[in-house]
Amino acid sequence: MTFVYLVLAIVAEVIATSALKSSMGFTRPIPSIMVVVGYGVAFYLLSLVLRTLPVGIAYAIWAGLGIVLVTLVGIVVFGEKPDLPAVIGISLIVAGVVILQVFSKMNVH
Repeated sequence: MTFVYLVLAIVAEVIATSALKSSMGFTRPIPSIMVVVGYGVAFYLLSLVLRTLPVGIAYAIWAGLGIVLVTLVGIVVFGEKPDLPAVIGISLIVAGVVILQVFSKMNVH
């Protein structure tokens, strides 16, 4: 269940972060509520993940996949266009998460 919780935590965080842009500085009620609830759910689920996974590994996966997914939301929903350095940077983050997941002895397999 650890990785199910982690995936759900990442999805909740991506929803909350995406709603943060739409909240217009917490001036729009529905997106603002989505931010608070989304982050609450995300952090609760992350706390469950940390019962099993080391914090460094869990946070690397959380942050790495969150960055990629929020970038995709930015492209699709908000029409943002990442430039080449952004794509390279995001690719390096993904490579780091894969290396941690596949090769690290810290991780619980």
